[in-house]
Amino acid sequence: MENNQKIKNIIMALGEHQDSKAAIDLLTEFGTNSPDDEIRELTAQTLIKKNTHDSLRVVLISKGKGINDLSARVAMASINELLSLKDKSEAIKILDDTIKMHSEEEVRNTARSVRALMTFTS
Repeated sequence: MENNQKIKNIIMALGEHQDSKAAIDLLTEFGTNSPDDEIRELTAQTLIKKNTHDSLRVVLISKGKGINDLSARVAMASINELLSLKDKSEAIKILDDTIKMHSEEEVRNTARSVRALMTFTS
């Protein structure tokens, strides 16, 4: 249990880290690939809160991560975090590109659904 708290603290610290590229790389490599739903959920939320092109790409277009996670808990937490963003412009732009160009139909369909939700909540 203590290890989980340490991991959560690390994820939160990486979310606020000044070297955005390195933080996003670490969160992507270790957080989004964790076997633990809670860790993946917190990582996705942290990446969304960063609200940068690179951080949003991970949770919006990657199969098995963020909105495309196989865990409904992780996917819904990611969607809810996206809906709570004040500035949704970058996320919407990435979703639009994903809908037009992604090779996986399932990822395109999820992007389409999330894009519709974001439109209704703007």
